[in-house]
Amino acid sequence: MPEYLAPGVFIEETSFRAKTIEGVSTTTTGFVGPTRYGPTDIEPEIVTSLVEFERTYGGKEKLQFVNNFDTSVLEMDNYMWHAARAFFEEGGKRLYVSRVYSGAGSPPADGCSRAAVGGGSGVGVRARFPGRAGDARVTFTFNLGQNVLVDEDPTLAVVPGVRSLRHRDVVLVLDRGSPATGPLVSRGFFLALRDAQTGVWSFSASGEADDSPTTPLSAMDPHSTEIRVVTLAVSVDPFAAGAVSYTERDLPLDPSHHRGDTPDSAFDAFATHVRDPGTPGAKVISNRTRARTVPIVLENTGNLMNGIDVLEAFLNDAAAAPVSPAPGVRAALEDLSDRPAWRSLSLIISGGSDGLRPQAAAYQGEVDPVSDLKTGLRQFEDLEDISIVAGPGSTFLYEDETYGPQAQTIVRQLINHAAQMRYRIAVIDSGDNQSIGQVRAMRAQLDSTYGALYYPWIRVLDPLSQREIFVPPSGFVAGIYARNDINRAVYKAPANEVVNLALGFERFLNKSQQEVLNPEGINCFRFFEGRGMRLWGARTISSDPEWKYVNLRRYFAYVERSIDKGTQWAVFEPNGEPLWAKVSSTIKDFLFNEFQGGALLGAKPEQAFFVKCDRSTMTQNDLDNGRLICLVGLAALRPAEFVIFRIGQWTADRKV
Repeated sequence: MPEYLAPGVFIEETSFRAKTIEGVSTTTTGFVGPTRYGPTDIEPEIVTSLVEFERTYGGKEKLQFVNNFDTSVLEMDNYMWHAARAFFEEGGKRLYVSRVYSGAGSPPADGCSRAAVGGGSGVGVRARFPGRAGDARVTFTFNLGQNVLVDEDPTLAVVPGVRSLRHRDVVLVLDRGSPATGPLVSRGFFLALRDAQTGVWSFSASGEADDSPTTPLSAMDPHSTEIRVVTLAVSVDPFAAGAVSYTERDLPLDPSHHRGDTPDSAFDAFATHVRDPGTPGAKVISNRTRARTVPIVLENTGNLMNGIDVLEAFLNDAAAAPVSPAPGVRAALEDLSDRPAWRSLSLIISGGSDGLRPQAAAYQGEVDPVSDLKTGLRQFEDLEDISIVAGPGSTFLYEDETYGPQAQTIVRQLINHAAQMRYRIAVIDSGDNQSIGQVRAMRAQLDSTYGALYYPWIRVLDPLSQREIFVPPSGFVAGIYARNDINRAVYKAPANEVVNLALGFERFLNKSQQEVLNPEGINCFRFFEGRGMRLWGARTISSDPEWKYVNLRRYFAYVERSIDKGTQWAVFEPNGEPLWAKVSSTIKDFLFNEFQGGALLGAKPEQAFFVKCDRSTMTQNDLDNGRLICLVGLAALRPAEFVIFRIGQWTADRKV
């Protein structure tokens, strides 16, 4: 309560209405599985189109896995790409992707494309993420800035000074000799050092001031000497189709170079991780923004101590090729004593591998105890807005005796994840080329209200090979869920919907076959003459008849999560009748809006829902232990799965 200590007029704002609950999104989807490229341990960023998916996770090309059980190569269609394509084509809007990767154990063990500058004791260059799509051409070009040496007081005496020079910049010192108008001659490369106490500049040819003679700035004549800062430009041109080139310019060479308090050398610009800038010695965290956009990593494999060492590693590389320097310094650069001519270095990073086909452990994921980075399904635990999860392609070769147990485990992991997160449903693919008996056997091993099984696989035209292939249905189903929720509502069963991209199915089912599958909770795709390819089932894999339908499970998840988010304001409020009345009013308003929208069964609100939050729902023990208990009941709608018309003969003279 505000304090009133002096006479006056006081204006206060108050509220005479209940707080509102906003319905949450039900269409955001999470896919987990192998892709051609992309991060594996960085928190996923939302993807809103197939173009964005390809930019981060690679294109449509097939994956080539080293077989888990022998030395052969398993070539597999890129099911994650096909699932993303189907998701967006069928109406999906928001997608998270968790890429899983399993190293093959052979060099390079991490599966990244790589090369080296100056041999193993120089600079290592590798693709940031594993995969064959990481192969690229990387070009390093050295640039010279403007002359930074100036005369601070030209009217009295020569007082040399510098402009736009930073501590530990690598510089090229050029002298005109005699006469002062003569050609530039190189004195060599130096490391610019600024004393933190006095602010005095000096220049070291070996890179360090404490173990070699240095040249003080006072010994430089601004009238006959130039000091030009050497920076590095890095260009990356990926070989993968559709990949975007990347260029970074004006990078300092010295590994210890800083701009203010921020490290900004070439090694930092292309680092794997950065340190939390908050506290010295803080835990290493991933720089998520750069890690998604910067395609390569530079590694100081030769333990190069300073910028001069780094420059030497690049300029002395046997693969370096001459480039045309700036006209004003061409002669000087061509006359560097005991050094190669001014160079540009272009190399190929290659040898990337798609690794082993990921198994159940990779899909489950793990948490790094040091960096807290997560992989696999563990990444989705921190993303609250996901409502649908799937593992496209994880059931390929489901009936194979070697991979089958892995696929069965992955299916259970998806279901367990959805159950653990409460407000999600797992879309389960049937195995490829399964018979009706085999998919029934698969379904018989599952029982959950948080999963739905779809059969069979879908035939599409592969834009890569221009051939028809079969792809898992989960990408189509997730897109249909989203389209159904947007065009109709989450309480409407996501069935009797056209499959836009489908040319057919792996197996065309008739009514008699679906009469076997539907009661067991196996949702089928069917072809109907004149109505096209349609999804024709909306059941969960639960044995509990109360949660038999997908739309019922998803609608309750929507209501529960909306109430969860919309009533957080009540935590730590005084637990008495005024709070109970506010909570009841808030939930009633939300459910009344649902009733008006047609989501609940009943002719009037009293028949459609009830909300109780009073002494009848809480004991004194509950109050003493800080518990507020509210009881909510909904008369939810079930789908009209069986539409029955009873028709009999009628006589004209018979009265109704």
